[in-house]
Amino acid sequence: MAKRPTERQHLSSKIDLLNDVEIKEVLDYVSHIQSARRTRSSSLPQEDELITVLAAAHENERARQAFEWEKTRRRAEHRAVLVALSSHA
Repeated sequence: MAKRPTERQHLSSKIDLLNDVEIKEVLDYVSHIQSARRTRSSSLPQEDELITVLAAAHENERARQAFEWEKTRRRAEHRAVLVALSSHA
């Protein structure tokens, strides 16, 4: 069974068929993709700052507090069940 060409090999064979003007357009497109990638990677720290600000918001602090209370209540309930079961044994 013949091995299928990889995506890179397929792209390379397509590029070999292009004329000089089309090659320049492809290079411009690749440059645009790389520029967009750099922009995305440089914007990540700003997103982290936004997440930090939102996490510190009063509503989120109250939500975390409510979650902790619920977790503590469940633990206490679970312990009470275990104590009840051990006292019956």
